[in-house]
Order: sequence, then C-alpha cells, then structure tokens
Amino acid sequence: MFFLLSKFFHFLLSPVSWIFLFLLFTLFSKNHLIRKRFITAAFFLLLFFSNTFIFDRFMQAWEIKAIPDEAVPACTAGILLTGMATYDPQIDRIEFNDRTDRLMQAIRLYKQQKIKKLILCGGPVTISGSDTLDALKLKKFLISLGLPENDLILEMQSRNTHENAVFIKPVLTQNFLGGKILLITSAAHLKRAGACFHKEGIPVLLYSTDRYSGPVKYDFDYLFIPSSATLFNWEKLIHEWVGITGYFIMGYV
Repeated sequence: MFFLLSKFFHFLLSPVSWIFLFLLFTLFSKNHLIRKRFITAAFFLLLFFSNTFIFDRFMQAWEIKAIPDEAVPACTAGILLTGMATYDPQIDRIEFNDRTDRLMQAIRLYKQQKIKKLILCGGPVTISGSDTLDALKLKKFLISLGLPENDLILEMQSRNTHENAVFIKPVLTQNFLGGKILLITSAAHLKRAGACFHKEGIPVLLYSTDRYSGPVKYDFDYLFIPSSATLFNWEKLIHEWVGITGYFIMGYV
C-alpha cells in the first residue's frame, strides 16, 4: 500500500504541478480578486523555485557531503542502489538517466580495489512490476564491460529504499558478516538510504554521488536568471523531504 501511495502522489511533489494548479484555479474562479491572488502566487512560486542560488543552498544543507577517495577505506563490498537505467526491448539496450554518476563511481571504486564485490540492489519500479528488473540488466551490462560475474551480486526484490535495506540484510549476513560495507547512491538520497540501513541494523559507510549543490557563486545569471532545469530539480529534493517524513511515520527510519 505504501508503494502504491508513493507512486500515486508523486506528481504532487513538483513545484511545476503547484504552479499549474494555481493557474488552473484562475480559469474556474469568478472572483477577480481571488484570480489575481492565484496568478500572483503562481508568479512568485515560479521565481522562487527557478532560482538556482536558492535551490543550491537548500540542497547543500540536505545532501550528504562527498569524501575524497583517500578517505574511503578498503571495503568488503559496495552496495549500489539502482534506478539509474531502463531497458528498451525493441533495441535490446540498457539506457541511463541523470543518476548514472552513482554507477560510474561504483565502477571506479571497484577498479581502484576500494570495494571487492559490488551488490546491485533494486527490483521492479512500476506499480505493475512488469518492467525488466533493473539489477539484472545492469549486471549483464557490467559483465559486458569486463567486470567478472563472480564479483557482481544481485538483490532484485526491493521496490523502494526501505525494501533495499530489508532485502539486502540477509545477503550481507550470509556473505559479508563483519566486513566493511560502502553504500553508494545519490547525495540527496543518501540521508534517507543511510537511515533505512541503520534502522535495519546494517552498519554502512556512506558514499555520495551525483551531487546537485556546488560552491557558492555570485554570478548574475546564477543569482537572478530563472532556470527551467532548477525548477524541475526541486522535485528531487522535495521527494526526499516527503520520503523521509513518510518513512519516519511508517517506522522505516
């Protein structure tokens, strides 16, 4: 049920949806003053959520800070939370999205021998469960790049971050008891993911990837020019805020 609700209300987490709803209300309101207020609210929401400087400050406060490679100890395994790829059966090819940095960093850490085994964690991400399992296709892709199959371990049941931790625990207990484990995912997602693993009694070291926040800049366009990309990026941060609140209520963190 929690999985279904999270998918159903996903569209409400976007400032674009809020702006659209305010503008939609103006079409149905006959009161001139109320219509004016709706338009004004939509305008200020657009200005606020399209400002890159504001977004970066909020994201910087939320994201788990990245650490340099020399600070990463040698680990028995690295857990890579998937969700960075989809499979197109028409062309028989796996295609990647904007979260691919977590995969690239995981491969790099493996090549540097910072992690001995790579655990690919993630199952169906659609409500029907009809999509191709993310981790399975990703494993085949990594094998095609030259990574040995024996060093790639799959967990293909989990549909969300809470289930990532629940279903990976038996794998770790059976194969990596007492070893150091590195959790690799997006910087914005890492706070919720780390809390889920901690709740399940799984000690993990946190490794941030694909960060959105950067150093503070005072360029004119960075401070004042609206950015459509920033407007849509807010959805990722709000998703994490709502996600960790919901997980707290459900007792997942």
